Order: sequence, then structure tokens, then C-alpha cells
Amino acid sequence: MNITKKSRPAATRPEDQRLSLGSTFAYGFQHVLTMYGGIIAPPLIIGAAAGMSSQDIGLLIAACLFVGGLATILQTVGIRFFGSQLPLVQGVSFAGVSTMVAIVHGGGGIQAVFGSVIAASLIGLLITPLFSKIIKFFPPVVTGTVITTIGLTLMPVAANWAMGGNKSAPNYGSMANIGLAAATMGIVLLLSKVGNAAISRLSILLAMVLGTGIAFAFGMADFSKVGQGEIVAFPTPFAFGPPTFEIAAIISMLIVILVTLTETSADIIAVGEIVGTKVDSKRIGDGLRADMLSSAISPLLNSFTQSAFAQNVGLVAITGVKSRFVVSAGGLILVILGLLPVLGRVVAAVPTPVLGGAGVVLFGTVAASGIRTLSKVEYRNNMNLIIVAASIGFGMIPIAAPAFYDQFPSWFSTIFHSGISSAAVMAILLNLLFNHLKAGNSDNQSVFVAGTERVVQEQDIKCLMDGDRFEGGKLIDCDGKEVPIQASTTSEH
Repeated sequence: MNITKKSRPAATRPEDQRLSLGSTFAYGFQHVLTMYGGIIAPPLIIGAAAGMSSQDIGLLIAACLFVGGLATILQTVGIRFFGSQLPLVQGVSFAGVSTMVAIVHGGGGIQAVFGSVIAASLIGLLITPLFSKIIKFFPPVVTGTVITTIGLTLMPVAANWAMGGNKSAPNYGSMANIGLAAATMGIVLLLSKVGNAAISRLSILLAMVLGTGIAFAFGMADFSKVGQGEIVAFPTPFAFGPPTFEIAAIISMLIVILVTLTETSADIIAVGEIVGTKVDSKRIGDGLRADMLSSAISPLLNSFTQSAFAQNVGLVAITGVKSRFVVSAGGLILVILGLLPVLGRVVAAVPTPVLGGAGVVLFGTVAASGIRTLSKVEYRNNMNLIIVAASIGFGMIPIAAPAFYDQFPSWFSTIFHSGISSAAVMAILLNLLFNHLKAGNSDNQSVFVAGTERVVQEQDIKCLMDGDRFEGGKLIDCDGKEVPIQASTTSEH
């Protein structure tokens, strides 16, 4: 009798979990709300620098929403060679804003910005195989450091939102704004404590809705402009003219692309750690190629460089919803928002302090996830402690002193003005120096090694007997009698 063995079903990855249609779009909408302020800020800044009218800036914003949605779907659903299939939201990267403004002010205009993004992104697409091979240089000591830094570097964003977002506004930093942010944060915490799992997971979305309701009741939310403008509008290709290609602009943008590749690599590894799924060099390569392809195509539809949004990594951590299809739904919502500006105006009516209150919890969760990863690191007889210390400290420099690199060459300041890139570069280099280049290493290389843990001498252990224990600072034997402790006749300094 022949017995046919049944093959084992393939293990389901956490990110492949499918929820009900309603839950999928509810959680997806929560992702959109979390990153909405971040995705509309770059076109606002760049459009204003280019002297565009409010109508043209509106077109830029709609285009960024539309392209960000398509890029998110590509990244999460994935096709062969493109897309990490991880819950990562894509949108216009903040890393290139200052460079794009500089290109605009240099006389090239918005057309030169679009041309430089196309050219630099295509170059980035060609060099992604190099970046995808660095996975072995991202052990927990590196990934934990980078994840922690991502959360810490986002805190100024949350604080700015909580104060009102617009530093020139007369009510910036007012008690009303900060109070609204505090109320929103309090609602997030209270809803997170509710026994109902669905309410707890939707705490960010519900807190934003309730926070907006509170703001409206106190006259701090304005919905008057929701009905103004077009209801449906498809992004027009080359709406601002054909792109122009200037060598200096392309070189500057290429540096931005290198920063984007570094940050996206860190985000892919970070979300993989949070989700609890395998991330190898192939997956990183697929994710980076999706990033670069989206960035190269986006200027055709009047948008800019695309990158993974770090704040949404925090949302994955805080909600525990790991499904990539939830983020795909968020991408579809972004596409719809890009086609229906009226819906975008509704979301834009959410007061900035409400975003700030939720952001404190979100971004803090990212940092806490990094600390959790660092807790798995072995610190005995190695230099891992100084790797973490130096890398986080280096990453905090541009956050604590934003003008620190202003006198450095532009290419250097572009890279290291990002706290995430600074910490990532330092952690990778120090990990190579101390953990891969073994020459010169010893068990006690510095005070950092000696100070990583308590040490008990072997001769002290030999003096102890079975049943000995310490109680209230006294050594008690197995019979409950105190064992006298003789003071040392010599002192160590």
C-alpha cells in the first residue's frame, strides 16, 4: 500500500494577515490621518518657494497624495522585483525639501526640481543592489539604535504640531493649542486602556475624531473651506511644464537619494523587527527598487521623491495591526484623496494640535520599540554599549542644534542634517570597526566594557555554600544563622 505524504502548508507571515473589509479600511484610514500632515507639508513649502498660487499649490498637494497612494500600493502589494510586501506607507520624503528649495532659488524653478528627481532616482534604481547587500551589517545593535533614533528625531515634529504647526501664527504655542494636544493624547491613552480590542487598536483614529470634535466646539476647527474648489480632479501630467535637467541640481538630488535609500533601508528593517518577520537582502532590494521607481515616475504627475514614512512604523507598533493589506487600503484612500480634493480638504481640517497629541504617543512608541530591540543585545565583553551611546548621541546633534552643520560642505550637511541618517551611518561604521574588524580587540577594551555589568570574583563564589543567601544586606546560611562578613584590610581606588 502506497502512502502519500501530505506536504506541510507554508507558514503564514504576520504581514499577510487579512482582516474584515471594514476593519481593513478603518485601520488604513488611521494610517492616512497619521501621515497626512507630513505628506502635504513638502508641496506646501516647495510651492511657496516657487512662488506658486494657492490653486497651483493645491494641485501639487493633490498630486503628492495620488502618487503617494500608488507608491504605497506598489510597496505593500508588490510585483516581481518591486515592493517589500511590508506595511510601509509611502509619501513625499522630507529629506529633499531643503535641496529642492535651493534648486528653485537657484533659478531652475520647479521644472529643474522635477528633472533632478527623475535623473537622480533612476541612478538610485541602478545602485539598489549595493544597498540590498548590507543586511548583514544591521544586527540588533544597529537596528535598535536606528529605530530608537527614528522615534526621538520625530519628537520635534510632534511638539511643533502640538504648538500649532505654524510658527508665524499669533496663537503658536498657546495654552489652547497645547491643551487640545494634551486632551487628544489623554484620549489615546484612555482608549488604549479599554478592554475592547477593536477600540484599543483604533485609539489613534478615534482620538483624532474626538479631538477634532472638541476643537470644533471651542472654535478651533475650520470647515468653511471644505466646499471650495473642485470636487474631482485628476493630476495632469507635466502640469507645470516639461522637466529640465541641470547637472548641479541632479548631483544635489543624488545626495538626497542616497539619504532616502539609507532611511528606507532602516524603515524596512525597523518594520520587519516590529512585525516579527524575516527581512533579507532580497526584500530590502525589492523595497528600495519600489522607492526609486515611484520617485522616478512621480515628477511626471507633478510630485517628488517617495520614501517610507517613519511615523507609520510607530502606528504599526502601537496598534499591533501588522497586515500589509491594511496599509494597501490606506494607499487606496490616498489615491481617492488625490482624485477628490474635497475629501482631502476634510482631512486637512483636522487641527494640527490634534495631530501633535497623537504624534507624541506614536513617535514615542517607535523609540520604545528600538529600546526593546536594544534589550536583546549582548553587552558583555564587547563594545556594543559605546556603539549605541555614540550613535544615538551623534544622531541627536542635528535635532538639538539644527544649525550645527550649516558651515559644512552642502553634500555633508545634506546627509548628516538627518538625525536618522547620522545615527545609521555611525552605528554601521562602529559596528564594522568593533564587531567585524577583530584586530586589536580584547575582553577589556575600555571603561565602557568594564561598566556594562556587575562582576563577582571567582574566589568569592568559592566561599559560598549551598543554602547561603543574602537578606537585608546580611549573609545567612542554610540554618538561618548570620555569617560574619570580614571587612577588607585594603581599599581599591
